[in-house]
Amino acid sequence: MTPLGVILAGGRATRMGGGDKGLRVVAGQRLIDHVIARLKPQVAGLAINANGDPSRLAEFGVPILPDSVEGYAGPLAGVLAGLDWAAGQGAEAIVTAAADTPFFPRDLVTRLQAAAGPSGLALAASPDGAGRIWQHPTFGLWPVALREDLRTALRGGLRKIVVWTDRHGAGRAEFGDAGFDPFFNVNSPEDIARAEELAGLA
Repeated sequence: MTPLGVILAGGRATRMGGGDKGLRVVAGQRLIDHVIARLKPQVAGLAINANGDPSRLAEFGVPILPDSVEGYAGPLAGVLAGLDWAAGQGAEAIVTAAADTPFFPRDLVTRLQAAAGPSGLALAASPDGAGRIWQHPTFGLWPVALREDLRTALRGGLRKIVVWTDRHGAGRAEFGDAGFDPFFNVNSPEDIARAEELAGLA
């Protein structure tokens, strides 16, 4: 079954001066437009995880999912919001993508599915050029069957994604064939200039 897609846009963007980082423009389009264009063809339906007034994102015409965990609980809270939404749709899994990462692979979903561990979990990863492999835990395949376990972990104070995914034996899908890190994300104004350069390669 093709999973649903959830764009994680619930971060506070402190290094960008606050606001919705996904609405910053790169190569003539907002970051979130790039993300939607890449993720939408790969999934059965799409939603955005974001907090605050949902009307500011109404133009995208997709469900806006706020965190269901009080306080800023990080990306895992967005994953849980996505899993709760997916459960209501009768879906078996979601794939998440970060709203500030405009050039992620166009075969993200199929490769995550191929790499899934016994629990159905998988995270994306890529090499750094120095022989190390970096995980990108905001890009993952998450089974709906684990949502109550995740809810319990979040209520217990867990915040680090890989602590929870390691606990459930997540698989790892490695992406290293794009000529650059496809999971480059925009964290600062300086990163906008780098993203403009990468736009010609992606």
